[in-house]
Order: sequence, then C-alpha cells, then structure tokens
Amino acid sequence: MPTFEDHRSLLVAVAYRILGSVADAEDVVQEAWLRWSGVDESAVDDPKAYLITVTTRLAIDRLRWAKSRRESYVGPWLPEPISTAPDVAEHAELADSVEMAMLVVLETLSPLERAVFVLREAFDLPFAEIAQIIGRTEPATRQLARRAREHVRDKRPRFDVDQGERRRITERFLGASTGGDLDALIELFSDQVTIVSDGGGKARAALRVITGAENVGRYLQSIRTPANIAKFMVSIGMAEVEGMSFALATLNNAPAIVISAGGKVVSVLSLLISDGKIETIYLMANPDKIGHLQPA
Repeated sequence: MPTFEDHRSLLVAVAYRILGSVADAEDVVQEAWLRWSGVDESAVDDPKAYLITVTTRLAIDRLRWAKSRRESYVGPWLPEPISTAPDVAEHAELADSVEMAMLVVLETLSPLERAVFVLREAFDLPFAEIAQIIGRTEPATRQLARRAREHVRDKRPRFDVDQGERRRITERFLGASTGGDLDALIELFSDQVTIVSDGGGKARAALRVITGAENVGRYLQSIRTPANIAKFMVSIGMAEVEGMSFALATLNNAPAIVISAGGKVVSVLSLLISDGKIETIYLMANPDKIGHLQPA
C-alpha cells in the first residue's frame, strides 16, 4: 500500500533504534504492515502517527521478549551493525544517532525508557504524543524521559574526534592488525582499552570483555594466526579461508572494518575513539547478525 511504503524507512528507523537488531526491526515493521492492511485507511486521520504508534508498541513487546532471551546468550551481546553509507537509500534515516556505543548504552534502559528516549531525542515527538503511544500519562512519560536522559548522559562515552580522524585511526588500526605490528597496535590504544566480542555461540569469540592495552593487543594478534583463522572459519561453517579480505565501510554512522571470505562477511570491527586513542573495540562475529551486510 502506497501510504505504508511512504513511511517504511521511518518505521525501520524507529524499530531498529528501540531493538538494536536489524532482523527484529524488519519483523516488527512487517507485523505493522499486516495490521495496517486490515485497517480502513479512511478512518485514520494521521497514518504516520498511527504507524509509528503500532510499530513502537510492537517493538516494546519484542524488546521485552528479546531481553529475557538475552539472559542466556553466549558471551557478550552487541547490537547488530547496519550500513549507513550515503548511497544506502533504504536506511538513510538511520544515519544519525545510531552509533554502536549509543546503542550499547540504550541496551541498559528499560523497554519503556528506551522507547521514550528514541521517540523524543531521535525523532523529536512531543511528550503528549509519546504518552499516547506508550499508554502512560504525560507527567509519567516526562519522568521516563528524564531518567533515560540522565542514564545515557552518565553512561555515554565521549566522542571528541571528527569522522576524518576516526577514519585515519581506523586505517592505522587495520594496518597494524593485519601487519602483525604489536607495538604499533598498542600505541593506538588507551591504557584501559577494552574489546567486546559477540560470537553468540555460533562463531569463535572471547566469552568475556578483555581489558588493557597489552591484553587486547595480544588477543588480536592471537586470532590472526593461520591456525586460529582456520578454527574461526570452521566455527561459522566454512571449510577453508577463501580470499579473505579487509575493507573500510561506514556502519552505524562511523568507520568500521569489514572482514569477508568466501563471498560473505565473517566479522565486523567498530572502534570507539576518545582523545585520539582507541577506548573500545566492538567485534561482531555472530553470523546471524552480519549476514545482511555486503562483503568487502
């Protein structure tokens, strides 16, 4: 239906921010379409507001269900990366405020707090409208927004480098990693750098957060050995490494490293940089979360 398609990218943007999952966001939007298809459009005064309401409520329910499942998730859980390159029209509205670090912080909010924060901070909806969407009074909605803002303000990492500098540091990290230069790698790290790896039990990945420049550097060195690369490829169902390649891409509105082999993406690395040093490395290896990305 034309009206729904006119708003599809907006609905995906809302759902993805609330859920942190591309697959879940697309499922929610599909469910919203099914509900819309059974509605008499002439009886809907504001189709856009109606669709945002349906999508948000479905996303909140989905997030509650997902949070219970994530309690038994193998290793750290990270949001799914998504392409925000300028030429990806389908997800153009996701280009702002979908930084991986922000999505990680949003994971610590309650489903209602997260929905209110997203609708207010990312889409600038009035509190009265948000209150109707989540089924709360306006004062209660404002209270949820205040708590969410304070939490995000306290937890959100600082971003004090521009995109050009982030790209240059990411390029240096890629060169040092693939070249096996441990000293050059450690030089890029802050003293308390951490690496968070998400394999989901479906790919080889560290089951805990690794902290410290030496520890992180040696871990990255260890996983690039031929033997460990081979084990990793077997863990995601590939018998051998076929033309492994590394490339820079724009994911979640930031430079990221995409590692491909055998015609598909096998890993994604995103860096959080502050004061010119790498503070956090997010390593995504769960094939269910990166299968939608284009290989390098």
